[in-house]
Amino acid sequence: MHFRSATNQNESVSGSLDRALRLQLIQFVCSFAWADLEVRDEERAFVANLVDRLALDPDERRQVQGWLERPPPPEAVDPMAIPASHRKLFLEAIEGVIAADGEIATEESEALALLQDLFS
Repeated sequence: MHFRSATNQNESVSGSLDRALRLQLIQFVCSFAWADLEVRDEERAFVANLVDRLALDPDERRQVQGWLERPPPPEAVDPMAIPASHRKLFLEAIEGVIAADGEIATEESEALALLQDLFS
């Protein structure tokens, strides 16, 4: 599963994640979109594509919109709560959102490196 390219819209990830994990994934992605304190249009487009691929329902979509307006609280994005079997998927999605605008800010790079270290 590659998240870096938002062009493969036919591939669905919703089957491999239950509702709680889908929301947890998108919450992490949104928190990383905020790593440089700005959510750019390209990052919003990436999140919108991911929301579609995750087949989120209308209530979940509203929750995601809230996370794009204001970052999820830090206590809500606990990396150790991500099951080991899904960590690669989360990392790929996070890499996708931070690369979406064509620029990887120092804050984004450092946050990703920290997460990778926690997972190894």
